[in-house]
Amino acid sequence: MKPTVLIVDDEKHSREGLRAALEDRYEVFVAKDATEAARLMQDVPPDAVLTDLRMAGEDGMAVIDRALKLSTQPVCIMMTAYGDVETAVKAMSHGAYWFLQKPVDLRQVEILLDRGLKARTTEKEVVTLKARLDRKFSLGEVIGSSASLQRSIEQVRSVASSNATVLLLGETGTGKELFAQMIHQASQRAKGPFMAVHCAAIPANLLESELFGHEKGAFTGANERRVGRFESADGGTLFLDEIGEIDATTQVKLLRFLETRAVERLGSHKPIALDLRLVCATNRDLAQMVKEGKFREDLYYRLSVVPLRLPPLRERQDDVPLLLAHYLERFAKENGVAQAKLSPEAEAVFVRYAWPGNIRELRNACENLAVLRSGKTVAAGDLDARFTQSASVSSPALSLLPANMLDREQNEKQLLKQALATAGGNRTKAAELMGISRRTLHRKLLQWPELDPGPETA
Repeated sequence: MKPTVLIVDDEKHSREGLRAALEDRYEVFVAKDATEAARLMQDVPPDAVLTDLRMAGEDGMAVIDRALKLSTQPVCIMMTAYGDVETAVKAMSHGAYWFLQKPVDLRQVEILLDRGLKARTTEKEVVTLKARLDRKFSLGEVIGSSASLQRSIEQVRSVASSNATVLLLGETGTGKELFAQMIHQASQRAKGPFMAVHCAAIPANLLESELFGHEKGAFTGANERRVGRFESADGGTLFLDEIGEIDATTQVKLLRFLETRAVERLGSHKPIALDLRLVCATNRDLAQMVKEGKFREDLYYRLSVVPLRLPPLRERQDDVPLLLAHYLERFAKENGVAQAKLSPEAEAVFVRYAWPGNIRELRNACENLAVLRSGKTVAAGDLDARFTQSASVSSPALSLLPANMLDREQNEKQLLKQALATAGGNRTKAAELMGISRRTLHRKLLQWPELDPGPETA
């Protein structure tokens, strides 16, 4: 769409001359005085205002004051036949972008409008980027505005105030512990403890004692009573990561807790009633493990009262630039070095990369660049080969798959084609169907022009 320009001048030939000169590049509206300009600004908020200073009734200063009170401030340029330094200074102090003396040079008007609108766009993008980076939910580490991420955050908001057990599902590195902390911080238990246990990191013969505690003499080496993590989390939240790794004995005791809300220390038969929220996480397919007899079915249903899937980074391509900016700045500050900058080509490489290690992998890549490329602009050729080269398919099993199943770009192209067809050519609806922004969809249509449906349809 063309930028909108409002011309305010009580001299008809002046305003109509400007309209004729600008209407090829802009959508132009004209007003003969400040009152008519005020009405037009409410009906169609302009991107730029070109106003005469001296007019009957309110003057151009009033027009500028009113324009700058709009929710989105337009570029304001003052015109007057009474050009002097005092008037120019006053106009600029009122927020005018520039000052022109009549009769105006049409070429200069076009240059100023072009520069002003570009500067305004840049400012809006900076504000938008900062707002998106500053969007914080409790811990301030969840960065991004992609549809898939926002759905997960909305689910967190919905379940946080309840006592329901939550099962976080997602690949390694998608931020499951962070989401567990978010649930805790947004709950009524926020003032209580948050205890995290990484089940796979504790040997199976010690996990039961770690979780439920033990009495003195309960087993060889138990020289004193130990309070388990369940008790330590009383009044707060207990997060059990990699829940799919616990053995059959621990599964039974965990199921018992969910049924009775009490635990027994090893070596004791005295139940200890507890009031805590249980949040579990896994990167494994628990339903499949149930079918294989590796995980108790009754425990699975108890844990998955509220299943919450966290999207992998490859489904959040729009968030990659935000995450890169955040972590490059963060690691530069942490290491006391000048911040590394990514060239557009390098950023594009990162956006296209599949990130099998998800946010954890991206964070590590940013820390590497922050330290090794501090203060420099990183070109695409400076990146590790894994980012710029497609992984070779050497597995015999993979080699038997159809080629199109291994071609991520072709799959994505086919999905875009189907989304556009389903949306009847409407780009906004197609972007929503794919869970991407309209800007990303536009970029993909530039990449595959044969899919472009042409002029926007309703």
